[in-house]
Amino acid sequence: MSKKQKLEHSEFSGEFEDDGITVLVDIFRPAGTQQDWQLEVISEEDDVTTWDEPFATDKDAWEEFLASCERDGIRSFVGDDEPAVH
Repeated sequence: MSKKQKLEHSEFSGEFEDDGITVLVDIFRPAGTQQDWQLEVISEEDDVTTWDEPFATDKDAWEEFLASCERDGIRSFVGDDEPAVH
């Protein structure tokens, strides 16, 4: 059996609310590494949006999330039947 890899979560990770919608922003990388950060956004309905490309810093990932909210609105993370990939 393979052990599940432990993850380090960024201090930028957490709930984010806008326009009456709350999503969970998860910025993470394998624990104990200096690897790039991954970004996922999970809606209250468990819709998951994952970015294909990693980010050099957790702050870069956070700023991309904010830019996506500004550009597409927080509703872009909710209600799709297909998983979204940025």
